[in-house]
Amino acid sequence: MTVSKTVVGSSILSAPANKIESKMSKFGDYVKSSYDELVHKVSWPSFKELQNSAVVVAVAALILALVVFLMDYIFGIQGGVWKGILGIYYSIVG
Repeated sequence: MTVSKTVVGSSILSAPANKIESKMSKFGDYVKSSYDELVHKVSWPSFKELQNSAVVVAVAALILALVVFLMDYIFGIQGGVWKGILGIYYSIVG
């Protein structure tokens, strides 16, 4: 007959608990290294560069909106009164 001794603090759950502690430690290391990289290694744009980029995005959005508006205006509404510039052309020609 063998008698097994258990050490205080050890149980069947110790292995999964160690695995969880290991994962949490890895996650903590990941957060610390990410913070270090964001603070020390990333070159952030200046306020002036951000303003310039915002202006470029706004101008590009306006140009795209204008193109969509012109396409909508030229091709017109198919079921309504306005037939668009092409509709006027087809009514004259055809």
